[in-house]
Amino acid sequence: MKLPIFVRELFKNERETLEAGLRSSDAFVLRRCQILLASSKGERPPRISENLGCASQTVRNAIHEFDECGLDALTPGSSRPKEVHASFDETGAEALRELLRRSPREFGKQTSLWTLEYAAEVSFEEGLTERRVSGETIRATLARLGVRWKRAKRWIESPDPEYARKKGLSSG
Repeated sequence: MKLPIFVRELFKNERETLEAGLRSSDAFVLRRCQILLASSKGERPPRISENLGCASQTVRNAIHEFDECGLDALTPGSSRPKEVHASFDETGAEALRELLRRSPREFGKQTSLWTLEYAAEVSFEEGLTERRVSGETIRATLARLGVRWKRAKRWIESPDPEYARKKGLSSG
C-alpha cells in the first residue's frame, strides 16, 4: 500500500498567501488553498476530497504541483497541449482541396455529395493524414484555405437556353 501524500512543510510567507487565498473570488485559487492548507494540517487526500467535494486525484494533483512549483500552483494553467500540430500541412491541405473537387463516388461512396465525415474518411484512406481525423478538422483545414463549408443543395437547372437571362444570372 502506498503511503499517503502530504504537502511539504510550508514557509511562513506561503502559509500567509494560502490563508489570504481563502478569501479569493477565484474558485480555482480558493480550492487550491483549501486543499494545501488541509494537507499541511495532516489531512489525507481522500478525506480532503470528501470534505471539499472534489476528486481525490484533484487533491493529489494540487499537492504535487505545489511541491514542484510552489505558489505558482495557484495560477491556473491551460489544459491545452503546448504545441498543436496541424493534421494537414500546406501541401496536404491543397491535396484535400483537390480531392473535394472529385466525386465521392470515385472513392466508393454511395453519394455524389461530400460531407465532412466522408471527406475525413477518404482523406485517411488516400493517405492525406496519418490517422483518422474528425469532420471538424476537415472544416478547420478548409477554413485555413479560405474555403467555407456549406451544406450542399441539390438543384435543377432548366433546359431553357434563356434560363440564365430570365433569372438574371450572369453567364460568366
